[in-house]
Amino acid sequence: MRRPCAVVFNYAGRHRYGLNVLMGALESVPQVASDLFVAWEFDELTQHISDALGGYDKVLVLWSFYSPEFWEACNSLSKVKESGSALDDPRIVHLCGGVHATGDPQRTLRAGFDRISVGEGERRIVEIATKLSNGDDIRTLALGRLDDGKYISAGFTEPIDLNSYPPFAPAHKRFNPIEITRGCIYACRFCQTPFMFKASHFRHRSVEEICRYAQMMKQEGKRDIRFITPNALSYGSNDKSVNMDEIERLLREVRLAIGPDAGLFFGTFPSEFRPEHVTPRVLRIMKRYVTNDNVIIGAQSGSERMLAESHRGHSLAPIFQAVRYCLDEGFVPKVDLIFGLPGEHEDELEASVLLAERLIRQKAEVNAHTFMPLPGTPWRNAEPGKLPPRIVNELDVLAKSGRLRGDWKQQIAIAADLHARSKSAISEAKSR
Repeated sequence: MRRPCAVVFNYAGRHRYGLNVLMGALESVPQVASDLFVAWEFDELTQHISDALGGYDKVLVLWSFYSPEFWEACNSLSKVKESGSALDDPRIVHLCGGVHATGDPQRTLRAGFDRISVGEGERRIVEIATKLSNGDDIRTLALGRLDDGKYISAGFTEPIDLNSYPPFAPAHKRFNPIEITRGCIYACRFCQTPFMFKASHFRHRSVEEICRYAQMMKQEGKRDIRFITPNALSYGSNDKSVNMDEIERLLREVRLAIGPDAGLFFGTFPSEFRPEHVTPRVLRIMKRYVTNDNVIIGAQSGSERMLAESHRGHSLAPIFQAVRYCLDEGFVPKVDLIFGLPGEHEDELEASVLLAERLIRQKAEVNAHTFMPLPGTPWRNAEPGKLPPRIVNELDVLAKSGRLRGDWKQQIAIAADLHARSKSAISEAKSR
């Protein structure tokens, strides 16, 4: 007997945490909870789609990727549609969501995706799967689409209550760090996060819900608990202040929930600290509960002007202060720096190099990045980061110390390639 709708998740890219969240949301939908399929590579994706066509009336294929993966995803989509006549069947809907689709919906659709979902996906994917399972036509759903080449927007999805949805997919054993805060009020001009969620405030998952999912992970044999948040020290806060009491309650209760032997990581990837929030008090609180002996600090530039231009909301002084506090309390600060920001002069690049040198002398570490213009951000149309040979050489010297790391060299090439491809696509579109 044929079933109404299968959902195939394309896990070939790096944006798997977001797909886990969507899968977790769909686990609560009886109509499709047992009809979810995971594809880790291209051949598996085409096989799942072909198999689903044999037993389902509709096949919903979910795509999500970061901007540097866009062109690779486009190639994969083209290959899927060309792999056989059945794989270009009208019963198949290729739905794309996530940060890139939200930031650049029109180009995403023109690449061949059938529909896009802009903004947060949990509530919308439940609505979509439910309606498809009930026999509704995809054309009736509130999704972005092209109509005779014209982009028809369905708007941003409404923000969700994080407590209403799981942070991963427990029934399918798809675990990841627990998202504890969504949205960011700072709106740095290079970052997609605040613009992805149209954030004017923070939304936090409750301590009780975080503990429940942390216990679930431990019971499944996951030894380390980590958190997803744009700024870990904003947890429990509604503004730019630090809610020390709520942060301590979070760490204390999670530690009690997982016991003394499990790992508890706070202020490490995939999260960080803003430098002005770091204080001796919060670091001493952390030492009672956390496993990590290092924290990530988002500094981003050694130039006062570039900090202001990028809307960071802090100066150089808090960076130096945060690093000193961390070292005094026994934490290794790992400081993020972005080189090649829009309009950055060579003397300002040199200021970031000098900051890196100073940090390394203090026994801190530096994570070096090169600016990449990302869709949906105020700097989306800026030139990609370029570094003069002198700056490249100086960073190479620092890298030999073992205390400067990062993909800054690869990002130069990736950003240049993405920019060139984007300009070419725009020119082709205008010539049509």
